[in-house]
Amino acid sequence: MSRSPSGDRVALWRNPTFRALLLQGVLLAALVALIAFIVGNTMANLEARGITTGFGFLDERAGFSIPQTLIEFSGDSTYGRTFLVGLLNTLLVSAMGIVAATIIGFAVGIARLSPNWLLARLAGAYVEIFRNIPLLVQILFWYFAVLQALPSPRDSLSLMEVVFINVRGLVIPDPQPLSGFAATPWALLVGIVAAIALGIYAKRRQARTGQALPIYWLGAGLIIGTPLAVFLLTGAPLEWSIPELKGFNFSGGVTVIPELAALWLALSIYTASFIAEIVRSGILSVPSGQVEASRALSLPEAITLRKVVIPQAMRVIVPQLTSQYLNLIKNSSLATAIGYPDLVAVFAGTTLNQTGQAIEIVAMTMAVYLTISLIVSALMNMYNARTLLKER
Repeated sequence: MSRSPSGDRVALWRNPTFRALLLQGVLLAALVALIAFIVGNTMANLEARGITTGFGFLDERAGFSIPQTLIEFSGDSTYGRTFLVGLLNTLLVSAMGIVAATIIGFAVGIARLSPNWLLARLAGAYVEIFRNIPLLVQILFWYFAVLQALPSPRDSLSLMEVVFINVRGLVIPDPQPLSGFAATPWALLVGIVAAIALGIYAKRRQARTGQALPIYWLGAGLIIGTPLAVFLLTGAPLEWSIPELKGFNFSGGVTVIPELAALWLALSIYTASFIAEIVRSGILSVPSGQVEASRALSLPEAITLRKVVIPQAMRVIVPQLTSQYLNLIKNSSLATAIGYPDLVAVFAGTTLNQTGQAIEIVAMTMAVYLTISLIVSALMNMYNARTLLKER
């Protein structure tokens, strides 16, 4: 029994708070029971069919090769290393796609609002064409219709006889670091930290004095110039492996396989068409009075766009941009259509077929995509919090 506000006794089952807690408890118990039933039933079926469970298979020999690896891999490597190779390849194409799609999307989105009639119509045609063609079809187009039409290695297109393009990919010189190269990565880290510190100082200085520093140029100079200076002062501790045609293929150098190029192009162009519309909507959300005020101050159009319009539009752009980044990362799993060795192809594909450990492999693959998406969402939410309008 409980008491009402007037002091009268009320039956416990009439108390809305108690009923809500009771209903939540029942639903939670039912969910736990359902999960326990599914797990128990699955384990019983696996045992009846003689299928082993666990993650011991990760230490077993894989016995197959992978055409592109960012870490050392051979047929004697384990399935655990296969997982790492697939993960790194997925992260590589996702990161490349996000950077390219963002640049293209912002450029096209701004072009759609250009007073130049031809530029605006071309940008509009880009958006309407590429966002209405399925991504898988675009991947197949770039791979089979464009990259597979390139010449054979013997008839490669060359640039200064050191860079070659053919049906097997892009072949470029491979830098081989020597002993003195170890200081260069540390110099890059120092340049990044110095650029961040300079940005904080410039922001405080502008708030105090009203004078702005060319932070983008200075920051780029620190990030590029610091490791470059160390690189040159240590005697350029690199030697280059130049690709040479031997027989029917090239030896030496680094080969960027056509599967990576096709997937990167398709992901970037397709996602950029959606980002362009997001950028356009964000810019249009900025009150026209802001632009008129900047023109009244005789600010150039480029500075008005960069300093007035885009910073305010980012409050609208960032939340939608996050969704497109997550879509791009998940869409990279379509790489299996053209044989790019991402996580799904080499781990949830080849490894699963060889080991039969479907539950463990699928669960690990799902966990990877979930983790990557949550990390990207967290980073974008942190940036979004910084761009929000601070109200008093």
